[in-house]
Amino acid sequence: MLKDFVKLETFLTVARERSFSKASAKLGISQPAVTQQIKFIEKYLGEKIIERKKNGIKLTAAGDELYKIALRLEKEIHASENDVLKIINKEITFRLGASFTIGTYIIPGQCLNTMSKAINNDVKLSIDLSQNIVQKLKDRKLDLGLIESPVIDNDLIYREWLEDELVVVSNVPIPKVLKTEELYDFQWICRDEGSHTRQVVSEVFEELGVSCQSFDVLSEVSNTTAVLQSIKKAKKNEEKPVVSIISKHAIEEEVSRGELFEARLRGYTMTRSFYIAYSKENKHNAYVENVVNYILTGHCDA
Repeated sequence: MLKDFVKLETFLTVARERSFSKASAKLGISQPAVTQQIKFIEKYLGEKIIERKKNGIKLTAAGDELYKIALRLEKEIHASENDVLKIINKEITFRLGASFTIGTYIIPGQCLNTMSKAINNDVKLSIDLSQNIVQKLKDRKLDLGLIESPVIDNDLIYREWLEDELVVVSNVPIPKVLKTEELYDFQWICRDEGSHTRQVVSEVFEELGVSCQSFDVLSEVSNTTAVLQSIKKAKKNEEKPVVSIISKHAIEEEVSRGELFEARLRGYTMTRSFYIAYSKENKHNAYVENVVNYILTGHCDA
C-alpha cells in the first residue's frame, strides 16, 4: 500500500477535512470513491481507521497512528517533488488566469513577482471572464484559474480561496447604511445580464423585494473596471447620486482617499467566494500545487 500514496492522500484529506464529502470535493473524486479507498486501507490493515459521527468523522487509535505515518510520507514526497521541480521547470512559464475583478484589483503586481521567485519561474497573467478561464483550463491553455464563481465543470477541481463583499458605491457622499426604499432614489450603473455580480445582486434584491426594473438606470456595463470608470466620470449629483454595486477590493484606494463613498444594505451583507480552479489532471502536479498553496497561504490577498 505504501507504494500507492494516492489512497493515503485520500485518508489524509478525510482526516483534515473531517468529512467524506468535503474530501471528495477537494480531491475532485466522487464520495463513493473516497469511501472505497478508505475501506481498502482498512482491509489492508485489518483495522478500523475512521468512525463516522453525526458531526463529522473521528480517527480510531489505529487511524491516529496511520495519520502520523502518512504525514511523514507526505512531507518526504513533497520535498522530493520540490527537488525534481528545480530540475524540470527552469524554462516553464506558469500560465495563470484570473477574472476581471481578481486580475485587476485582487492580484497585485508584487504578488506575481514574489510568486515567480517562489516557483523559480515566470508567471504570465491572463485576465478574462470566469467561463472563458474554465474553458482555457480544459483546453490546457492555462495551468491555474482564479474565478469569481465556481462555473461547475466535472473536469476541474475548485478550492475556495477568498471572501469578497459587494458594496454600493457613489462619487458623492451617501448614507453608509441604506434602507431598501432608498435604492430607488439613485441613478444606477448596472452590470450586464451575464455577469456573476449581477446574479449575486439580483438574488439579494429578489429576497428584499426590490424591483430593478423600477430603477433609474443610466447604463449597463460589462466589467468592474467599466463600473469604476463610469462612477468616477459621472456628474456629481448629491440630490440623486449615481451609484453601482462593486467589489470592495476594487475601490479600497479611492475610498481611503475620499474620492468614492461606499454603503451597505441594512440587514444584508452581499458576499461571494473567489475560487482557485485547475484541471483534475493536475491534482498531483507539484508545480501547480506549489502555486495553489502559495495563494492559499495568503500571499496574494489584497
